[in-house]
Amino acid sequence: MKLCLWSAVTALAATFADASVLNPPVLPLIVRNPYLSIWLPQARDAPWKNWPMFWRGETVGFAVMASVPHSRTVYPLLGRPQDFLDRHNPNYNISLPHYDGATFDASTTNLTYTIRDSDIKITLSFLSPITPTSTLRQALPASYLTCFVEGSTDVSLYIDVNGEWVSGRRESKIQWELEESRTHQSEARLKTWRIARAQEQLFTEMLDRAEWGTLRVSAPADVKYQSGESRRTRQMFAEFSSLKNEIDDSYRGIFEDEPIFAFSKTFKLSKNLTSSSHLHHDSVVFTFALTQDPVVQFASARGLTLMRPLWASHFFTAEEMIQYHYNDYDTAVHLARNYSDQLARDAYASGSRDYQDIAALSARQVLGATQFSGTPDSPILFLKEISSNGNFQTVDVIFPAFPFFLYTNPQWLAYLLEPLLEHQLSGQYPNDYSMHDLGAHFPNATGHSDGNDEYMPVEECGNMLIMGLALANALRDDTQPAFTPRALPWTKPLGLGPGKSPLSLDAHGMDSTHEDMGTTGEKAAAKWLRRSYKLWIKWTGYLVRESLIPANQLCTDDFAGWLANQTNLALKGIVGIKAMSSIAEMVGEESDAKYYGDIADEYIDKWQEFGLSRDKTHAKLAYNWYGSWTTLYNIYADALLCFHLPDEDSTAGGKGLWDLDQIPLSDTGTGKSKPKSKKFIPDHIYQMQSDWYHNVLQRYGLPLDSRHLYTKSDWEFFAAAVASKKVRTQILQNVAGWVNETATDRPFTDLYDTEGDGGFPGINFMARPVVGGHFAFLALERACQGKATEGLMFLDSTAPAEIDVRQVLATDAAENQPQVGEL
Repeated sequence: MKLCLWSAVTALAATFADASVLNPPVLPLIVRNPYLSIWLPQARDAPWKNWPMFWRGETVGFAVMASVPHSRTVYPLLGRPQDFLDRHNPNYNISLPHYDGATFDASTTNLTYTIRDSDIKITLSFLSPITPTSTLRQALPASYLTCFVEGSTDVSLYIDVNGEWVSGRRESKIQWELEESRTHQSEARLKTWRIARAQEQLFTEMLDRAEWGTLRVSAPADVKYQSGESRRTRQMFAEFSSLKNEIDDSYRGIFEDEPIFAFSKTFKLSKNLTSSSHLHHDSVVFTFALTQDPVVQFASARGLTLMRPLWASHFFTAEEMIQYHYNDYDTAVHLARNYSDQLARDAYASGSRDYQDIAALSARQVLGATQFSGTPDSPILFLKEISSNGNFQTVDVIFPAFPFFLYTNPQWLAYLLEPLLEHQLSGQYPNDYSMHDLGAHFPNATGHSDGNDEYMPVEECGNMLIMGLALANALRDDTQPAFTPRALPWTKPLGLGPGKSPLSLDAHGMDSTHEDMGTTGEKAAAKWLRRSYKLWIKWTGYLVRESLIPANQLCTDDFAGWLANQTNLALKGIVGIKAMSSIAEMVGEESDAKYYGDIADEYIDKWQEFGLSRDKTHAKLAYNWYGSWTTLYNIYADALLCFHLPDEDSTAGGKGLWDLDQIPLSDTGTGKSKPKSKKFIPDHIYQMQSDWYHNVLQRYGLPLDSRHLYTKSDWEFFAAAVASKKVRTQILQNVAGWVNETATDRPFTDLYDTEGDGGFPGINFMARPVVGGHFAFLALERACQGKATEGLMFLDSTAPAEIDVRQVLATDAAENQPQVGEL
């Protein structure tokens, strides 16, 4: 039987009512893509003390109020609408509710209030659903706000938005209209505000906001509506607890007699009460969508292409999409709750309650940097390098984010890599190493035909090879998302849409499995790798020449500057070569597999000679920088790619690969074959680094290296994932302390000081998708058919060694130094 709206959503809200143990400075409200990205600032304060903000920090007009007609009192809930009310108006009073606080999970942020001296309780539940088993739903550029009310007294709710949602220019002229849907009897009838720039500027940004596209705010047909000057409209609601169904059609600038667009809804909670202690509850659902068509321009194999949104392949019009999204609410709640529940269980088992919150807080932020495009049978996922410089499809931003995609849905990682592979396979990029990005600024993926993109050749080649093999392994092992593959039974089937029915999803918009499509994961992996084999070979050739002793260049931590002989960067390149050996093996190129495997084995031995301190207590920042150290986060790829599985007994499983009458070349003359180690990087390197992290940990986490006390949270989690459980726990506790105490005031930064107030280190990164690296534990636990972590169990056999860091570094720096120039 179909759940009623209240029971379905209340179940979601109640499940996580006490789930949040961390108190971050900013919380996601409506976060769907780089342009639909609304956050609650100063989240440790009451939500009516500040206006909501765009991810950059600029305010956005978005207000919510409640009114109790019985007492003629109005209460601000979100934003600062109270600033526009007349405190001396005899027709209403202004008061503040009691704020019960915020809770959140991966898809939802709940803000809960109680009205003083009454039994009224109000919850604003913001849902940007993460649906790993329904790419179609994830591609919809829309979010939900459900307002729950509970009590025995009538109460009215009010929301409004302004034109700041559709332009970063305060002087932009906007136009608007109210649209009322004409739908089938089985569908909810809607009222929708449509707001857009009067003259849109395609593929243009101002302060990172899109200057094209239409904001659509939808509500059920029984709401009241009004547009008009902000002060008058808000005062109208305060005085009458309702709106007047009036439309101001004098189009003008965003702050020219600031026009706002409002809905109100009155809840008759007092009707039919038989007992004063009995409470009624009700709810209303609003949706917020930013529709753009096209979404980006992309230098594809066929030339510069205007790319349509993925949803446009399923719906003839934006209005159809909005209607579907609204009607699909129950299923969206179901899928989002399933993902959040599973993530909470996995994160708690992998780390702690703190880690559960950190992963939940990171999830929407990752997807908030993406934009789905392509077609149902060939989806593409575009990504903006939010806040650092706005690059399009930056390889070394996808790389730290990719654990999120491996955990959530590996196929989405394929969609992310697709435009990079297509562009370079088409010959539009002239260099013999991987490109850094597809364009200097999102949404313009116009490429770099001159080859003058940011110079990170070893970094990007290593990244692409590591991600390529990680994805192929996930496909081969059929690592399907560990979330429900089914929609609710009463989910309305998709219509025919403008395109043919794709094989990639079923009638209810759920993704198909390999089995559904008549193939296997192993075949899919080999096919995917084979298509880009010439790129894998080319990039590996570059690494063979350049990665063992990297020239002066940038790594992904480009804010730290250029540096030659980087130990951690060299390791990434060497692991990339090793990855090529496995790629070749998976597509049947045995000679290539052996060739690159041998080179990788040789290089990793030399790397240990060059990159470690003399006393072998830690890795140096650079080969010739004695007395330095680095977080060796690139060792994570060794474990993730199944290069560090536990050794097996040579007699296990009987004959194994060898016939008893045949002695392999590795035989030592005893008549028994020497068991081949499955470990590329030796155990002692992992143990060494784990111990070192224990000793250099600071108040708020693990510094990036010896140059500064700042850190990158993504790399902290990469490093912690391959450290002992005790060290992992220490790092987690310190990062959790930072989340609770940091002075940063923007969406989850990945770059912060590990001492002082935990603030920005002079470089303000915010809202970046690299927080997908916080899923490093979870991705590792799924890798190699669940065996990747078994190869690291030795780390827990002893307590971390205590090291006098100052003395060790001083001794390393003071001794005579070899001539590194001979390397």
